[in-house]
Amino acid sequence: MRSHYCGLLRDSHIDEEVSLCGWVHRRRDHGGVIFLDVRDHNGIVQVVFDPDTVEAFALADQVRNEFVLNIRGKVRARDAAVVNAKMPTGQIEVLGQSVVILNSAETPPFQLDEHSEAGEDVRLRYRYIDLRRPEMQDRIRLRSKVTHFIRNYLDDDGYIDIETPILTKATPEGARDYLVPSRTHGGEFFALPQSPQLFKQLLMMSGFDKYYQIARCFRDEDLRADRQPEFTQIDIETTFLDETAIMGMAEDMIRTLFKTMISVDLGDKFPTITYADAMRKYGSDRPDMRFDLPFIDVADLMQSVEFKVFSAPANDPGSRVVALRLENGDRLSRKMIDGYTKYVSIYGAKGLAYIKVNDIDAGIEGLQSPILKFLPDQVVMDVMQRVGAKNKDIIFFAADKVNIVNDAFGALRTKLAEDLDLYERPWSALWVTEFPMFEGDGKGHWSAVHHPFTQPMGGLDDMLENPGAVLSRAYDMVINGHELGGGSIRVHNTDMQQTIFKVLNIEAEEAQAKFGFLLDALRYGAPPHGGLAFGLDRLVMILSGTNAIRDVMAFPKTQTAACLLTAAPSEVDATQLRELQLSVNKPTSK
Repeated sequence: MRSHYCGLLRDSHIDEEVSLCGWVHRRRDHGGVIFLDVRDHNGIVQVVFDPDTVEAFALADQVRNEFVLNIRGKVRARDAAVVNAKMPTGQIEVLGQSVVILNSAETPPFQLDEHSEAGEDVRLRYRYIDLRRPEMQDRIRLRSKVTHFIRNYLDDDGYIDIETPILTKATPEGARDYLVPSRTHGGEFFALPQSPQLFKQLLMMSGFDKYYQIARCFRDEDLRADRQPEFTQIDIETTFLDETAIMGMAEDMIRTLFKTMISVDLGDKFPTITYADAMRKYGSDRPDMRFDLPFIDVADLMQSVEFKVFSAPANDPGSRVVALRLENGDRLSRKMIDGYTKYVSIYGAKGLAYIKVNDIDAGIEGLQSPILKFLPDQVVMDVMQRVGAKNKDIIFFAADKVNIVNDAFGALRTKLAEDLDLYERPWSALWVTEFPMFEGDGKGHWSAVHHPFTQPMGGLDDMLENPGAVLSRAYDMVINGHELGGGSIRVHNTDMQQTIFKVLNIEAEEAQAKFGFLLDALRYGAPPHGGLAFGLDRLVMILSGTNAIRDVMAFPKTQTAACLLTAAPSEVDATQLRELQLSVNKPTSK
């Protein structure tokens, strides 16, 4: 039926008879000559029908967008005046000699070209049509190339592809599990894996040395543009390597991938920043380093001022006062500043104080701000000196609890870079290391920052005496402000694992019930091991230049974890519920 693909025809095919199959991308009638842009998964070619081929011309006159056709014709060169240099097939066209309508199509719910303004809900409802768009085809094809590259790279490095179970046991990994009721074990449930974490550790204890898997994972959590309830991760684990070696392997793989896929050089060596420094300077554990714009701590300068907005946080160990110096801040109008004030309020900030620098040499008289009357002149000038203020700068201030300042100003920093194009380089990759092992709720309860199987720095006594001060042997790779993936060296000692459970207030009986298989395995010669996992969806999102992982997944969910295409989740038949020994309590309608 098909001799050539539409998108692969070139001037080398001129004078050849071809048979093409595809969809009508666009139809144009120019004074008795009909032009059809015909599309298949390799691209688009222009087909011309003139009235001399009476039957073919009559059929071509009937077709509309998205009709499925089989066309026979002859390849010819386009006239020089109508060559389209933007199309790979723009040098040629096909003179249509016959056409068969393989299937008609109703008018699509949205255009399938660059002029489409369809909302995401419509695109997801008709995803099978949305996936016909060339940019979507390119993204899904890129995803396939990425997984092919990853498999080849890891295979060549001696890693073994091993599948781990999808139906497994619920384990605490920071998000809620998706549960699957068991019919054969009434009243009991499987959990869909948040990651293959424990199984890949068990594989290391089984002597496989190097493991990888392109693994499907599930997390029942609130969604964002770069998160989905089901996602794919590139899962890697190995034995007898420390973090330096594991990070080196992963870095080389990602560096080679970027160079191969999009001709981007990420540099010879990714810089490393500790978690503490990242939070202190940028308010984020995944800082975008394509631009600088660091936080500058000024709490010590504000401790004795009468202005409580600054002095109260300055004297509170759980708070911080920071400044953010924006060069050429005079470009910001009052309306824009009000907009940024509203923006930081989303993250809990109560306001956005600022000082405009009109003439730094004029001292306090050269500054402009509503807060100047509340601050001693000397304090203001000391702040100006510390931040390195220059004419036309604007200095923003945040004063609040540490998490609020970090979240609000971390978001503001990124927002300013986006709005004002502050990027100094197109790409920036780095490692963030030395994460806290535990985080507390202020009431003596602790949770694992990554997961409870991460190897801490230090010994058993350190964890029991001061859990909040213990750092972990964990590492995250960050590219352009996105956490691409991360991992850690794992616990391989029974005493260490039991001590971690003790800090997390998991008693011995509960630990045995939840993790008895892991604790047993640790007793039988577990080797030192570690690894990491990359989010495949996020990786392809970055490579393709889009801002949402839904754009690189064939059939994603919405931000409410629903599938508009299949109308899932949905109610199930009462018979199925009885077989599962389940009853459903429906939420009360508002």
